[in-house]
Amino acid sequence: MKTTLLSLALTLVFGAALANPIDGKKPVDTEKSKVTWKGYKVTGSHEGTISLKEGFLSFTDDKLTGGEFVVDMTTINTTDLEGDMKGKLDGHLSSADFFGTEKHTSSKLVFKSVNATGKNSYEVIGDLTIKGTTEPVTFDVSVYGSKATATLKVDRTKYDIRYGSGSFFDNLGDKTIYDEFDLVVDLVF
Repeated sequence: MKTTLLSLALTLVFGAALANPIDGKKPVDTEKSKVTWKGYKVTGSHEGTISLKEGFLSFTDDKLTGGEFVVDMTTINTTDLEGDMKGKLDGHLSSADFFGTEKHTSSKLVFKSVNATGKNSYEVIGDLTIKGTTEPVTFDVSVYGSKATATLKVDRTKYDIRYGSGSFFDNLGDKTIYDEFDLVVDLVF
């Protein structure tokens, strides 16, 4: 009898869990989520963080179907430098040479299509808006429980961020900054 009751209880608990898949729009916890950037130059690289302002992922029957995110560009933060050097780089990245955060306080990513590539993996095509310019991006997203991870390579020159670009300026030598930067996004929803 005890075995029957235990089996019935487990069936109800796990049956309910399976009957209630992740469904609908899931807001992202902006405090627990993290966006990390890394930019490259001839002589090395710099990295840091930037904060999510808001965002959500959409699901239908446990499958990722959409998403939209807004990043607060005024929170650009360099994490591999300290003191004056950190302040100078943070200020330069915020300036019109790069992201122009006084005028362009946020950037946005909107998922346009989501295709499953595995059990928890998806290829996403989205529209990324930086400095008022929108360009398509393709990237991979992995979803596990209430967490998702994405890695994007962004060509900054598509958003009119050309400072130090060897694609636009000659004779930069070791002052050349590569056009692509990386974003690693760890979401909690």
